[in-house]
Amino acid sequence: MLADQLKQAPVVPLIQADDPAVALKTVDALQAGGLNIIEVVLRTDAALDCLEAIAAANTGAVVGAGTVLSLNQAQEVLKRGAQFIVSPGLNDDVVHFCQEKEIDVFPGVNTPSEVQRAWNLGLRIVKFFPAGLAGGVPMIKALSSVFRDMQFMPTGGVNAANLSEYLSLPSVIACGGSWLTPQKEIAKGNFGVVTSLAKEALANAKG
Repeated sequence: MLADQLKQAPVVPLIQADDPAVALKTVDALQAGGLNIIEVVLRTDAALDCLEAIAAANTGAVVGAGTVLSLNQAQEVLKRGAQFIVSPGLNDDVVHFCQEKEIDVFPGVNTPSEVQRAWNLGLRIVKFFPAGLAGGVPMIKALSSVFRDMQFMPTGGVNAANLSEYLSLPSVIACGGSWLTPQKEIAKGNFGVVTSLAKEALANAKG
């Protein structure tokens, strides 16, 4: 299960690329740093092509699609090879679709009411987004005190400096973040920076 793999390497880097070749090089760099679970965010016109290229490359990476906003997008990313789906918010249609297809889905939540809805839908792992703006570690602690069987994947505002603080919480299964794939360095072809950041994050995660 994906949850078991997340416990081994509890950091999910985000890839935002407009070129499949660049996306593949980024995946290689992340894997060289020990990170194998990767989220391709649908924030560029070529995001679906990047997702498909990574899935087809059979690198051994577990590739998911992020920023999935609708049922139509969920259906499309599954056709393109997504192995899990992440959303910035809680969309019942997307959740039901993923449950029917038996694919992991991590909708975004940041209030007690949203966590309650997710719990009622049968979910036990959710994305906490945007983590930094939504209260960070103290908010997750508060939510965990009442939703004791819910696990969170904070994303948005997570970085190398606060990663270990988030992961120290028993209810945090993993963290997602774009700091591992800096756009400026990737544009320069400095994929070694990506590998170094991945290694640093994994070392911090293992404490």
